[in-house]
Amino acid sequence: MSAPGPIILYVEDNPENRMLVQRVLTAEGFIVLEAASAVEAQEVLQNHHPQLILMDINMPDMDGYSLTARLKKRPELQDVPILALTANVLRGDRERSLAAGCDGYIQKPIDVDRLPQEILRYLEK
Repeated sequence: MSAPGPIILYVEDNPENRMLVQRVLTAEGFIVLEAASAVEAQEVLQNHHPQLILMDINMPDMDGYSLTARLKKRPELQDVPILALTANVLRGDRERSLAAGCDGYIQKPIDVDRLPQEILRYLEK
């Protein structure tokens, strides 16, 4: 029996996006936890310690910038890479994501062929 793959938390309010990422990453051996809001993400993190967090930026209750900054203040999450996974592609959006504490930036729509390799690259750092 092989060891379970890396645990990824995907914070995304859009159910179709969550389903797509879940399918792509699960097929590659990742374990994907989902949260539809910042509140749900914080609840999931009470019981799980993911190796990486994929963060949507535009969410209704708290945006991904604020949630990322909040999570990065938690000592147990400071070394967990957080990647912005967003449709925000205007000039300065990448920089704003990084300034909020994100370790990387992936544009939507995602490239389903490249996403697993991009995540592995951050996990190997």
